[in-house]
This record gives sequence, C-alpha cells and structure tokens, in this order.
Amino acid sequence: MSINQIVTPLDSAILDSKAHYTFYHKMVDFVFKELVVAVQREHICNDAEVAMFKQYCDLLLYSIEAMRIKYMYDDEDNMKVDLTESGFPNYLEFRYLFNDLELRDDYLSKLTPISTLKEEFLDTLMRKKQHVKKSRLFQAASIVYYTSVNKKYIFNRFVQGRIVNAPEGIDANYMTSWSFYDVVLNRPFICFMYFNYSGSNVQDVKQDIYDVLKHAADRKMALDTMAYGIDKKLLKVAPKLVKRIDLGPLHNMFTKDENTITHTILEAISKKTIPLESYAVSLKVTEVASKSEFKEGSFFNKQILQRWGDVFQQKYVLAPHRVIQLLYNKTPEVMNGLDKPPIEIAGVEIELDK
Repeated sequence: MSINQIVTPLDSAILDSKAHYTFYHKMVDFVFKELVVAVQREHICNDAEVAMFKQYCDLLLYSIEAMRIKYMYDDEDNMKVDLTESGFPNYLEFRYLFNDLELRDDYLSKLTPISTLKEEFLDTLMRKKQHVKKSRLFQAASIVYYTSVNKKYIFNRFVQGRIVNAPEGIDANYMTSWSFYDVVLNRPFICFMYFNYSGSNVQDVKQDIYDVLKHAADRKMALDTMAYGIDKKLLKVAPKLVKRIDLGPLHNMFTKDENTITHTILEAISKKTIPLESYAVSLKVTEVASKSEFKEGSFFNKQILQRWGDVFQQKYVLAPHRVIQLLYNKTPEVMNGLDKPPIEIAGVEIELDK
C-alpha cells in the first residue's frame, strides 16, 4: 500500500448533533445542484461531460444523505468532515458506509423488528405522552439506513464510467469518465478521457481500460504523467485528451484550513457580516492534449505513444453575490488571479433548529 492510500480521521471536524447533520446535508445538497447548473451554463464542460458530472455528483449526494441517516441518532459515533483544503466528509466515512452495507443482513438481524418499534413508539407517544428515547430513535434510523441505502450507489474511492462515442467536434472516436476520492486531500475529482482505438471493437478492451484507469489514474498527480501512464499501458488505445476537474475545497463554516478564501469567509461569519450558511466553491479544470505521436521500443516491439502538449489549467470560484463582494473587498489578488471572474450562484437559506 502506498502512502497516498493511508487515511486517518485526524484534522477532521466532528458533526455531533442532529442540527449539524441537517445543516451540513442541506448545504452540500444545494451547492452541488447549483454547481451542476453552473458548469453547464458557463460551458466549463460540454453536454456529454455535464451528464457524467451530474451522475458523479448524485453519487456523492446519495452517500452524504446515507451518512446523515446513519449518524442522526447515534450517541457513540459522529460523522467527520475534513478540515484541510476540503470541506467534504473524511474519506473513511465512505469506507464505513461501504463496510456497513457489506454486513447489512447481519446488522438487520440484531435490530428490533419494525412492528415492535411501531407499537412501542405509539404507546410512548399516545398513551404515556412521553418523548421516545434517543436510543430507540437510533434503532429506527438504523433500520431505515440498512433497508433503504443501496451499496452500489455509495461513492467509492474509485468510480468508473462507461465507454461511449465521443460527441461531435472532438478529434477522437470514444470517451470515458471516472471519478476518484483522493484520500490525502479528501476531495472528489472527476476525469474524462477522449481516445481512439486501433482494433475493430472497443468493447474488446473495455476491461483493460477500466483496470488501467483504476490503478494508474486513481489519485491526484501531474496530469501529463497520468496521461503517459495510461497511454503506456494500453497498446491499441491512443488517448487524445485527458481532462480532470478538482471539486473543492468547499469553503464553509465546517472548513478551517489556512486557505485565503476559507479564512475570509470564516472571519466574516464570526463577525456576522455574512450568514452562517455562506459558502464558496473552488474549482480547478486541468487538461492535457496529444500534439503528435512517436514510436518507442525495439525494432520488434515498437509502441506508438502520444507526445503530450503543455498542461492547461483554469481556476474558478463559484459563490453567492454577497460572498463574491466580500472576496473582492478582502482578497482582490486571489480574485484577479482567476481565469474567469467569480461565477455567481444562488445562496442557501437554512433554518437552524432551536
């Protein structure tokens, strides 16, 4: 196991109340829906990429909702949100979900039957006029969790997309996508690869492509290094364009790193200049394209490889109008360093439970 695959729960903020879980889930759910719309509206991705981008965001939201249900009434454990350049759940939370659901039947067999809980709740509420004990609410939440959450929709460390025909206007025949959760940065990344295939049917090498992507492109690294690694390991596949979207950090009240944007937002929240639910999203889109080809290897074992051009990166910040004004006032140098003026998206209003 490489050092990049070692994960610890340190440097994490703990969500330790029902209000925290509700607040965090509503915020992330709202932000990702706004993000999908903005990525399409601002032409950050083409239509084919947007469709795939939305699918990966849906998996993330599904997983975070599962975490909310899992921890809602749990007195013994708490969900952890990464503090360092992230704002997303610690990667271990996704592993815990996946491991839980692997043992789904074992857990369900140990829980109180639904009919028994219903009778008990009705008796407590209607006859005794008392509140249901939190431990029994956790039992009910656990039943909902184990019976309603589907393991195949949990965002794993690596998620593979299908191979499809490339859209018109792209100088390649096929495209595929994948997403990974970098366990060092605790952030999701979404990738696209456009490629040609010199064989007769690309489905013949589908599994080979999937295996190479899973082992050579499952963490953040120099994009030209990633592209070369993919190209080198797939003899009949010629990658033409590799694109990677870095989702984050999600700057909000649960992120407490040294990032300038995060620090500015937290300071303004503490002074009540902006609402508690204020946020901003940093987005980095990195691309590298093939400029030509060359042959490598011996006379009897030559391989045609791509000669990659310069890596091209664009940085974006998406935020509500009030936050954009704040950032222009407090961090003009950061805003002026973006490849495009900050993209305005809607603010979220969250009523806190009293």
